[in-house]
Amino acid sequence: MKTNVHVLRNEFAPKKVLLISDIHWDNPKCDRELLKRHLDQAKEIGADILLNGDTFCLMQGAYDPRKNKSDILPEHNKSNYLDAVVNDAVKWFSPYAHLIKVVGYGNHETNILKRQETDVIERFVYGLNSTNDTNVEVGGYGGWIVYNFYRENSSGKVNFNIKYFHGSGGGGPVTKGTIQFNRMSTMVEGANLIWMGHVHEDHELTYTVERLTQSNKVKLKDILMVRTATYKEEYNKGRGGWHVERGASPKPLGGRWLELHPERIRKDGKEELKVNAFTYKII
Repeated sequence: MKTNVHVLRNEFAPKKVLLISDIHWDNPKCDRELLKRHLDQAKEIGADILLNGDTFCLMQGAYDPRKNKSDILPEHNKSNYLDAVVNDAVKWFSPYAHLIKVVGYGNHETNILKRQETDVIERFVYGLNSTNDTNVEVGGYGGWIVYNFYRENSSGKVNFNIKYFHGSGGGGPVTKGTIQFNRMSTMVEGANLIWMGHVHEDHELTYTVERLTQSNKVKLKDILMVRTATYKEEYNKGRGGWHVERGASPKPLGGRWLELHPERIRKDGKEELKVNAFTYKII
């Protein structure tokens, strides 16, 4: 049975993670040059890479009412369209396979599963792992990624819990999807970071909550709310197209860096382990 809880063990040392969603890699509007630059930065420093859905666009197959001849690359315009995209993607992402930890689903991939009865994420991850002898994990549309930091020769460990969810609904021209974090905060417990994509916006918010410990002490906890953008540039200088005609605004491109810094502190005569975290836009 597939799980959507992924535990990544790490030494008790700072960790850098590249958060990416909504690549739409096979779409001609995907800025692959920008994407490659960001992936190369991750490769240079050995950062983890997490993909939170819509890695693919995949709207040009048979029976898809959204298809448009201008939105398919020549190398994918074949009778085995889905195979061509997945096989090509395995080759393109292989230099980074050892860094990719989890690949989740977006609405574009689940739409293919519904329309075409094939799981492109399973096929993509299988191709990466079999080609590169790696252990990339298939995620869900939502789930958990747990960074477990352990101290060698000690029983001490601390977790940093990421609740990921690709996203739903629209972003809204004013709220830009921030209201969805309010909804998530009412139904998710135990997360240090809640991460979504889907609406092609980019921001970080901090929610602070109050909790009561088992020893009846009141403590405050910060929860990072992170939205990653896209690599598909469809505004096209406002010239035209579906994105422009519906009155949508230009969208930011790229992902976000997540930095995790495990720390040992002494408080009230006791040792306490914690993880300091922050994100920032990758440029």
